[in-house]
Amino acid sequence: MMWMRLALVVMLCAAPSAWTVIETYQFDAPELEQRYYRLSQELRCPKCQNQNIADSNAPISQDLRKLLHQQLQAGASDGEILDYMVARYGEFVRYRPRFGGVSLLLWAAPGLLLLAGMVIMLLVLRSRKGTGKASAALGPDERARLDQLLEKAERES
Repeated sequence: MMWMRLALVVMLCAAPSAWTVIETYQFDAPELEQRYYRLSQELRCPKCQNQNIADSNAPISQDLRKLLHQQLQAGASDGEILDYMVARYGEFVRYRPRFGGVSLLLWAAPGLLLLAGMVIMLLVLRSRKGTGKASAALGPDERARLDQLLEKAERES
């Protein structure tokens, strides 16, 4: 029983290291390796949920890492690599999509909705303010009735 517990503890301790991706690519220069890690953090796995290609073990992520390595070794710039990935997999492949087009609408939508809400609230408040003045002004009959009620209330108290 003791051996089983010990084996279980060893398996639990070793499991996280088994989940990590081990890269075996060789780079010509250390800055290429840094660019590789930065780009692999920025590119999203097309198959996985909220994982970049650096953390994913999916076969497509392995292919993308291999393609990224090949393009870096071929001398492609970061922009060329990202443009190639976006052309192939869509803007979804980027964790930080470009600011423009549809993403511009998504970024601006909260501000536009807030502005629209403020305009609607201002219009509603203005319309209520206008009705408040009209109801506060009493006609001669209403004023006479109010005076009668106030006199009656003073006599009874």
